[in-house]
Amino acid sequence: MKIAIFNDHLLGIVKDNVVIDVSDAVNWIPANPSESFQNLIENFDELRGKIENSLHTGTAYPLSSVKLHSPIPATKKIWAAPVNYKNHQKEMNEMFNNAPRTIEELALFLKSPDSLSGPSEPIILPFKDRRTDHEAELGYIVGKKAKNVKAEDAKNYIFGYFALLDISIRGNEERTWRKSFDTFTPVGPWIVTSDEIEDPNDLKMTLWVNDEVRQDGSTKHLIYDCYKCFEVACNNMTLNPGDIIATGTPEGVGPIEHGDSVRIEIEQIGGFEVSVYHTVE
Repeated sequence: MKIAIFNDHLLGIVKDNVVIDVSDAVNWIPANPSESFQNLIENFDELRGKIENSLHTGTAYPLSSVKLHSPIPATKKIWAAPVNYKNHQKEMNEMFNNAPRTIEELALFLKSPDSLSGPSEPIILPFKDRRTDHEAELGYIVGKKAKNVKAEDAKNYIFGYFALLDISIRGNEERTWRKSFDTFTPVGPWIVTSDEIEDPNDLKMTLWVNDEVRQDGSTKHLIYDCYKCFEVACNNMTLNPGDIIATGTPEGVGPIEHGDSVRIEIEQIGGFEVSVYHTVE
């Protein structure tokens, strides 16, 4: 099931080339999508049947005619994986002549929840004189409260997957600061529920800047795969429904500038394209 939020913050299910409005089936409140989404996540097993029945009666809109918002209206935590591909470590060493440590030593870091944005919103660069890079990633959302869950059981706690851009200013400041500006975590175009992704650790991922392929990788090369990232995130810390985990980026990261267009596509999930602007013209 592909879960989207569209137009006036309606809840939709994407099938083929249409979005079907299922808001009424789950008592969705467009004026309060954050609370409605939390209710959906926490009670999805009970609501799923109602959603499926509503697919036959809900209003259908051509996908090309709607505006897609972030499929996650708000979150309390974004855990992100640093240097989780060996080839990305190699390119970072070549760029900065200082081989970074990988996730095996660094574990995860937090991004601000306010950096979250959607597949129709532009990336806003806060500084004209700082290098800012794109990073294509597979993201997923937690479906059930979890603490000290092992990797082999993590699949049972993941609600669904989506494409994610981790926008990163280069510099000496802490990762959390450099990656937490507004619009620095675009996600979308929808959430694909985990039952539709047989193996999230073998998905092709591509990113273009304008018409140039910059990143062309696969999650099969993750150092810590999706499930191991989950284990690390909830080791002695609580994950709650609605929390996000970003799994890291493959090689090919590079700078983005005012006027660029960034497109990400992930196998079995889909993709989106966003524009890039400076805060001050």
